[in-house]
Amino acid sequence: MLGNLKPQAPDKILALMGEFKADPRQGKIDLGVGVYKDADGRTPIMRAVRAAEQRMLEAETTKSYAGLAGEPEFHKAMAEMILGDLYKPGTTAALATVGGTGAIRQALELARLANPGLKVFVSNPTWPNHVSIMNFMGVPVVEYRYFDAETRGVDFEAMKADISAAKQGDVVLLHGCCHNPTGANLTLEQWAEVAAILEKTGATPLIDLAYQGFGDGLEQDAAGTRLIASRIPEVLIAASCSKNFGIYRERTGILLALCADAATKELAQGTMAFLNRQTYSFPPFHGARIVSTVLTTPELRADWMAELEAVRGGMLKLREQLAAELRSLSGSDRFGFVAEHRGMFSRLGATPEQVKQVKEEFGIYMVGDSRINIAGLNQTTIPILARAIIEAGV
Repeated sequence: MLGNLKPQAPDKILALMGEFKADPRQGKIDLGVGVYKDADGRTPIMRAVRAAEQRMLEAETTKSYAGLAGEPEFHKAMAEMILGDLYKPGTTAALATVGGTGAIRQALELARLANPGLKVFVSNPTWPNHVSIMNFMGVPVVEYRYFDAETRGVDFEAMKADISAAKQGDVVLLHGCCHNPTGANLTLEQWAEVAAILEKTGATPLIDLAYQGFGDGLEQDAAGTRLIASRIPEVLIAASCSKNFGIYRERTGILLALCADAATKELAQGTMAFLNRQTYSFPPFHGARIVSTVLTTPELRADWMAELEAVRGGMLKLREQLAAELRSLSGSDRFGFVAEHRGMFSRLGATPEQVKQVKEEFGIYMVGDSRINIAGLNQTTIPILARAIIEAGV
């Protein structure tokens, strides 16, 4: 039977990781993988996370199953962090998931159960796994224009025109902040216009909030999501704890379903728990308890927020340094967008041939669409990257 399987195309980013590891050159630079790294190339354990784990180990008395949908403490802590004063327990269903990717998958499963004829509107470009998951599920994907290759900003008029075609029962997938792969974000005024379109069409927003705290700040990065939540009666939010808590391998995420009334919330909550049971039964517990411990312990929360702010500030400095270096080498400000983008990623606008040249001549690895992970840089490697970009004719 298994001999009948068809080979699957490898994930391009994971394949790039393997290629980087196999490269014997000293001084090679990995800007492909979407993982936060410090100046020494490590993904450190945050101080508050380590302290929370120590507390957990001392207090834990069992490894038995926890809640099928996750623990209420985790639900509440995350919902309050994302929604602030807009969090309404009586109309918000919540589900602990296997990472933010699991939250996206369960959101799509939930939406498809609600509407078997579901279509999902997805930005062009978007995180490749979004489309890969939908294709695997057989969910029709409709691309909407998003990135302006000329300005390296948002092509907002085109975006509005395209998402206006969505209908009631369709889902519009939005990046809550720190757009992956471009780094180009909507302004709050633009979020308001998107909300007006959703109000008119009746389409359901699904917000992927994978990088809260990595852009303009913990509260600021949730502003667009909160604006949508304040105006649209049904909203799906898929959030990840991998980046802002640095717990990638714990696979901790959450799906929130904001509902119009309590009865719909109970229906959604039961369906979401059913989806967990059918997919992996009980969700992971350890990472969720780390997060709830950090968020509900004042001294740990304060330390976590301080370290998260330092991470965010460090990435902004790297952006500014890279933009300044490129300005100096090019004699122009055509790379000013690098400093304006937010989050871990920017799309440089290089062709696949230029990306290949940079890899072969300089040992600098970036995704084929020229997405770079800003967190993969440091003060030493920024001049190397800048020179490679200019010499490749980007």
